[in-house]
Amino acid sequence: MSTVLSGIQPSGLLHLGNYFGAIRQHIALQDEPGEHFYFIADYHSLTTLRHADKMRELVRETAITYLACGLDPEKAVLWRQSDVPEVTEIAWLLATVTGMGLLERAHSFKDKLAHHIKPTVGLFTYPILMAADILAYDANVVPVGKDQVQHVEMAQDMAGYFNNTYGDVFVRPEIRLEQTLHMQKVPGLDGQKMSKSYGNDIWMFESGKKLKKLCSQIVTDSRPPEEPKDPSELFVFDLLALFLDVEELAEWKAKVTAGGPLGPGYGHLKMRLKDAMEEYFASAREQREYFLAHPQVVDEILEVGAVKARQRARQVRDRALHACGLR
Repeated sequence: MSTVLSGIQPSGLLHLGNYFGAIRQHIALQDEPGEHFYFIADYHSLTTLRHADKMRELVRETAITYLACGLDPEKAVLWRQSDVPEVTEIAWLLATVTGMGLLERAHSFKDKLAHHIKPTVGLFTYPILMAADILAYDANVVPVGKDQVQHVEMAQDMAGYFNNTYGDVFVRPEIRLEQTLHMQKVPGLDGQKMSKSYGNDIWMFESGKKLKKLCSQIVTDSRPPEEPKDPSELFVFDLLALFLDVEELAEWKAKVTAGGPLGPGYGHLKMRLKDAMEEYFASAREQREYFLAHPQVVDEILEVGAVKARQRARQVRDRALHACGLR
C-alpha cells in the first residue's frame, strides 16, 4: 500500500503556482488507494516569515484553502508541521550523516541567494528538514512539481546515508510528478516562476477589481493588436492554458497568429484570463467562506490530523533512535 505525503508552506496567500503545481494534484490523489498525508510547513516558513500573528493567520488560511478545494479529512490527514516535534529530532539525526556538499548543491538555496534573500543557516539546512518531513511517515510516494524534484532526491540520498550507516530504518521515497501540467513552471506577472518570495504571484482566490489590476500588470511588449505574433512567445498564454479548454485556447492563438484588424490586444487576453480564473475557483471560493465562518471545524480537523501524524512519526523516530544507540 502506498503512503503519499507532501507539504506546503504558509509563507503567504497561496497562488496559482501553488494550486496547479501542488494542491490540485494532492486533492486528486486522495481518491486513490493508500494513505495520504499533507502538512502545513510552518517550520519551513520561519526562513522567510517572522511575524507571529501573520504566521497564525497564514497557517489557518492554508488549511482553509485545502479544505475549500476539496480535501476530505476522511481520506487524507491534514496537520501543522510544528505539531509533530519528532520531525525535528529526525532532522538532527539526518544532519549527522549528511555532507555539506549535498546542501551546497541545492538549487533552491542558490535561487534564494540570487534574489538577495538573507542566507540563514535555516535556509541552508532546509533540505534536511524537508527530508525529515518525508521520512518521518514512511512515505514512499511524494507528489511534487518539477522544481521540487531535487529536494526529494536529496531525501533519498539522506535516507541512504543513514541506512548505510545504521541499517534499514528509513523508507526510500519515490517521486510522483504532476503529469497534467504542460509547463515546467507557472509563470508570474513578470514571466519568471510565480513565487510569493518574488512578489510576482496571483492569489488563487483573488477577484474583482484587484484581480483585474493584477492581470493588467502581466508583462507584455508594445506591439499593436494588428501585428501577427507567435503565441509561444507570450507567456500570458501559459496562464490562459491553465483555465481554458483546448478549443477556446486554440481560437485565441489563431487570432493572435493572424493579427489584422480583428486581432485581439493584450488587454483582451488579460481580461479573458481574469474572467476564466474567477469562473474556475467560484465553487472553492464559496467553500472558503464556509470555513472562515466555522473556525472550530478547521481547528478540529488539524488537531485530529496532528494526532494521527504524530503517532506515525513517533514510531519512525523511535526506530531511528534505537538504530543509532539512543534507545
